[in-house]
Amino acid sequence: MTDAGQVESLAGRAVCGWGGLDAMVNNAGVGIAATTPDTAMEDYDRVMDVCVRGTFLGMKYAIPAIRGSGGGSVTNMSSVAALVGLKDGPLYCAAKGAILSLTRGAAVDHIDEGVRVNRIAPGAVDTPWVARITGGYDDPEEAREQMKARQPHGRLVTPEEIAAMAAYLCSDEAASVVGACMIVDGRVTAR
Repeated sequence: MTDAGQVESLAGRAVCGWGGLDAMVNNAGVGIAATTPDTAMEDYDRVMDVCVRGTFLGMKYAIPAIRGSGGGSVTNMSSVAALVGLKDGPLYCAAKGAILSLTRGAAVDHIDEGVRVNRIAPGAVDTPWVARITGGYDDPEEAREQMKARQPHGRLVTPEEIAAMAAYLCSDEAASVVGACMIVDGRVTAR
């Protein structure tokens, strides 16, 4: 997702293979567990490249293809980290906050072209990403339990819950949803 040529090729293959592009979900992301002073510059570059540049490139090449197909939807994966601070997560918060702003600006730019741009802000989702993040702590299981405890409904969000929201945002039923931030977090941000 950080190589412009590969992302452009992906959009082109979709158009050639299926005769057009109706929807794009930008769902690439990485994060690290570190305070600002403890964040290595190579980690900074990697997180910002994958999260922000990857989302930007996805929109850069998908939006013209979607517009050329008669309209559709782009959904960007942000995070509740864009809305609230997370311990050991300022870099991730900044990257996901940038996605929130990129989405808002693109939504304004492209709605008149028939392209709806929205974002999803998941809470902690039970994916291998959680294991990578918690694996950096002295007690990974305790760190995982702390992530679950941040979720007021007492569990991590499931990938299926996020997929269902993405499917909705890509559907015709979401025709009036533009520039929205759909929060799927088990009530983390409702506190």
